[in-house]
Amino acid sequence: MLDKFTRRVGNFTIGTLISRIAGLGRESVFAYLFGAGFATDAYQVAFRIPNLLRDLFAESALSAAFVPTFIDNLAHQERKQIWRFASNMFNTMFIFLGLLSVLGIVFAPQIVKLIAYGFGATPGKQELTIALTRVMFPFLLFVALAAWAMGILNSFKHFFIPAIAPAFFNVFSIVVPVVSYKYFVNLGMEPILGMAYGVTIGAIFQFGVQLPLLFKKGFHYHFYFNLKDKQLQRVFFLWVPTILGFAAYQINFAVNTFLVTFLAERSITYLNYAYRVMHLPAGLFGVAIGSVAVAEFSSRVSQDMIVSLKERLGHALKLVSLLTIPIATLFLVLAIPICRVIYQRGKFTPEDTLFTAQALMLYAPGIFASAGVRSVAACFYALKDTKTPAFVGLSVVIINFIIVRSLMWVIGFQAFPLATSFCAFVNFGVLFYLCRRKIGPLGGKQILKTTLLSLLFSLISGGVSYLLLKRLLNKFPITGLWQSLVLLIIIGVIGLGIFYLLAKVFKITGNKK
Repeated sequence: MLDKFTRRVGNFTIGTLISRIAGLGRESVFAYLFGAGFATDAYQVAFRIPNLLRDLFAESALSAAFVPTFIDNLAHQERKQIWRFASNMFNTMFIFLGLLSVLGIVFAPQIVKLIAYGFGATPGKQELTIALTRVMFPFLLFVALAAWAMGILNSFKHFFIPAIAPAFFNVFSIVVPVVSYKYFVNLGMEPILGMAYGVTIGAIFQFGVQLPLLFKKGFHYHFYFNLKDKQLQRVFFLWVPTILGFAAYQINFAVNTFLVTFLAERSITYLNYAYRVMHLPAGLFGVAIGSVAVAEFSSRVSQDMIVSLKERLGHALKLVSLLTIPIATLFLVLAIPICRVIYQRGKFTPEDTLFTAQALMLYAPGIFASAGVRSVAACFYALKDTKTPAFVGLSVVIINFIIVRSLMWVIGFQAFPLATSFCAFVNFGVLFYLCRRKIGPLGGKQILKTTLLSLLFSLISGGVSYLLLKRLLNKFPITGLWQSLVLLIIIGVIGLGIFYLLAKVFKITGNKK
């Protein structure tokens, strides 16, 4: 029987899965409408600019500081004080991020020239990037407010609605560009502008869809804005190291974007498409386990249950290995069919599929480590220690830059996913070691046993999947979309089925005994 932690992870996973599927649908429509080239490069860079700030001021960074503080308030404060604090947080974010969005729109030309200077060599490319950036900057405000709502709902152990909310963002990111495509063409404008408007509209709905449940939990808005409020300052105190850590990561991301603009055209698009596919399991399981873990771990810390905290962390890491390692193995085996099914239509060519698959294969090994980092970092956040993950993250960013700078002129765009995967393992290993020093033994032997068995069973299932793929391709040449989809489903189901059958036989499970 599944325990509460696993069930909550399951609820979050289901909601996140729906959102990720919608996200892949968005990427598929994007590839069909715009392919890979001039406009897509401009869009990818333009979207990254507010996205960099989203990672700093929303989602993981916000949860690390806000959720532990809010849960402490739930345990020790009256509801009126709790909602007063939540309102103060909302008002502060609205004012600050609203102003930041306005500044981003005004200074878009300077920002784009700084981040994508290489685009200036192609007439019109930099100008299009600036226009797209201005349309998408308000996305930052609403996606941050959505993260605020998610943090409150997660604190109340509601995980499904916050997890499925991004699906509304993805749906509008599909509908708006499809509906507006001909409109922009008739106006003589780049139709990819419709994608930018879809991003901003989708963020508004991602926030709005969570409000009914928020009010159902008793939320009362207070017109209260006080920067000297002790609880707000506590969040800020925890938030600053997290922001610095994420800032270092995003500066690295921006530098990578800057560097890749000097490589062959389409390189940045290949990397983005591959990253989106890789992020499906990494985001699906890593975010699910990490988000539930922040709330669960914080509850135990507020009750001074350190032994239970360590058990939960070990449980979370076992789940990570059982859920991500077999998926990563299948990505290595099925990279080309996966990319063909998702992207290869319209203007997206077989050559584009091949290069995107190469990037995906290099991203795949890091899926386990990326998900593991979220779980271990959640333990630090629950302990009100946001400095350690930030410091480790900064160190890893420097390592990543050195690797990319050394290899990009040797192996091209493949240097970026290779460095990402390697650095994810460094990050995970260092954080796990420091966490063990902070709170004591974490059941490392059991975690290692589960991880090694997961790896062994994944290699077996991956080997069978590879041989089956080879035999089927030799016997039945497959080129069409639907044939590729059927092949993908058959081999994926067989591969995962073999893995989980072995896991059941040898009794390695993520359930807490």
